[in-house]
Amino acid sequence: MITVVLVEPENEGNIGAVSRAMANFDLENLVIIKPKCNHLSQDARRRSVHATKILEDAKIVKSFVTLKKFDYVVGTTSQMGTDYNITRSPLLPHEFAEKIPKNSSVALVLGRESHGLSNKELELCDFVVTIPSSKKYHSINLSHAAIILFYELYKVHGDNKITSHIPSATKKEKEVIIGAFSSILDSIEFSTKEKKQTQKIVWKKLFSKAMLTKREAFAVIGLLKKIAKK
Repeated sequence: MITVVLVEPENEGNIGAVSRAMANFDLENLVIIKPKCNHLSQDARRRSVHATKILEDAKIVKSFVTLKKFDYVVGTTSQMGTDYNITRSPLLPHEFAEKIPKNSSVALVLGRESHGLSNKELELCDFVVTIPSSKKYHSINLSHAAIILFYELYKVHGDNKITSHIPSATKKEKEVIIGAFSSILDSIEFSTKEKKQTQKIVWKKLFSKAMLTKREAFAVIGLLKKIAKK
């Protein structure tokens, strides 16, 4: 299940437009973190057209940390990083849509209109998605970016798929894998603490992007336990 998360939105009309886009693609759950405007204003309702219920049912929260309950937290950014900036190493929208398990809880996080998501916020995400656009003007309006992402998700998940009966790894199982792998890394000598931390970040992102099934997760956990015993 996909939950759309807006972080400190600044424009009432954009919130309404995002709600309308959600309704276009059968998305119902909206979370707003520390809104800087009134999401129930007349302008927001007008822009939402027939999706006012999404606005009215939106959950207002105060902290990014509340997203920890989701199996996957997916950030969005228009600022791509280099190979060394692991936090901003993104997937493209169609890659994200194809990878994300249909039966997992997913928070799709859209940042502020003015400056998007911070590096600290992106570090709390399992991975990030970016929409390719012109190098001369790469920033895309919030509601426009949203509808592109929603469309890609709907293409893959809008109808029942043949893999819908295969359970995906839960957030708890992912945490067990990442914790076990982190313990193994702690037993290995690195030239600096920074290099060890980089390895931990890399492997956390890789395991998240892998979109493991429950059976695959159990196999990985079993292997890591055997490695730890050695």
